[in-house]
Amino acid sequence: MKVSALDRRSEVQALPAALPALEWTTDRERLALLSRDFAWFSPILKAELEGKAADISVRPRHAAELQQVVGECARRRIPLTLRGAATGNYGQCTPVQGGVLVDMGGLDRIAWQRGGVVRAEAGIRLAELERRLRAEHSLELRCMPSTFRVATLGGLFAGGFGGVGSITWGPIAAPGNVLGAAALTVEPEPQVVELRGADALALHHNWGTTGIVLELELALAPAQQWLEMAVVFGGGDGAGFDAALDFGNALALAPGVPKRNVAVLADPVPGFLRARPQWEPVFPPDCSAALLVVGAPAEAVVTDLAARFGGRVTHRADSIEAQRRNSTLMEMCWNHSTLYALKADPGRTYLQCSFAAGEHLAQVRAVHARYGRSGRGEAGAAAGGGMAPEVLMHVEFIRNLDGALICTALPLVRYRGEARLAEIIEGYRALGVRVNNPHLRHVEDGRFGGTLPPASAAAKRRLDPLNLLNPGKLRTWPLPQ
Repeated sequence: MKVSALDRRSEVQALPAALPALEWTTDRERLALLSRDFAWFSPILKAELEGKAADISVRPRHAAELQQVVGECARRRIPLTLRGAATGNYGQCTPVQGGVLVDMGGLDRIAWQRGGVVRAEAGIRLAELERRLRAEHSLELRCMPSTFRVATLGGLFAGGFGGVGSITWGPIAAPGNVLGAAALTVEPEPQVVELRGADALALHHNWGTTGIVLELELALAPAQQWLEMAVVFGGGDGAGFDAALDFGNALALAPGVPKRNVAVLADPVPGFLRARPQWEPVFPPDCSAALLVVGAPAEAVVTDLAARFGGRVTHRADSIEAQRRNSTLMEMCWNHSTLYALKADPGRTYLQCSFAAGEHLAQVRAVHARYGRSGRGEAGAAAGGGMAPEVLMHVEFIRNLDGALICTALPLVRYRGEARLAEIIEGYRALGVRVNNPHLRHVEDGRFGGTLPPASAAAKRRLDPLNLLNPGKLRTWPLPQ
């Protein structure tokens, strides 16, 4: 059944009267804010999504209220878009065709914790979830993004990849990390569907377009005392970055050192982190750096290993205390590094890359040699001393889905238009590097390479048969049976 724009507007306007007990928002400025995430990292997505916003938003306080909203929208054929904390980068909470934006932040309860497993609602913030797990059970999350302070569990699952912790546990989709999920069907009488294992992962990284996640069941890790360390490496002609890369790889491989994060930033990226005065002595000019979160008992081992590669420790802090002081290195790595860089240099954007196990160091060096050594550095360029590198390298060491050590990267690219960006992407791919293009607005593109996986398509048919979950974010729908 097709609904005209006029009829849909009328149906949307009727929602608050139909469900008067819920928290509705109709203020246009507020709706514009709620309908945005960090898609502005991409100048392409920023332009494509300009002006798109929800017609109305609602914040359910519990699952029963969410069911009421979903059922009413299904009966009226009104699009639904889910929002966590809007820390994603793909415009996944931007309603392409308007409709209702559902703020999931009210669904923030822990259902239960048993042994090394927790089940919690999708709207719970990751920092709060980990705080309670540590305090009450001496457990912690296996992986979380650098935006953990505000990001929600459902947002990480629906739009994220992994992050802090992936050096040990792999990305969130690695077998054994997500054990199950409860999903809500989008139909006039919504039903709760329990999904286990691979069936639950069919909803992963689909931006909330294939199903509504109510709860997630996660395997946990024993809580540890984590130490945050910054190690800097000097040297011209890329020598500092080469040393930092070798050190990061050696640390990532060290079996006796507990690790939560190992990141390597090529000069001049550490300079972007100096915006806050407290970090100026940590990242001196003209340095590459490694950002580490390691087990506190391994401090001496890490310090000795850094010295072997010519590195110098410039910062150390207990991770919990650093979080309390709002000065944690966990909020300096992953896409937080991108955020700092783009604020300092709005002319840049980014890519998402992964390198092949066993070839990762050679591949990183190959792309860095081709695109990252074309000038005297950012600071020199700013002073008139030469052209800055076109691509600045930021590497994160992780375990892949099979458990092998690899690098992922979030390179910072000087944006010179779509054509040149496409040339760089093809140049990376020609060197055997996988690029998940973050500048594409459709779920199928980028990470999935153009086609929605069969399991995700089957989940869409089962959970959203009316195609009401942010229609337009899937490039083709309905798919052939």
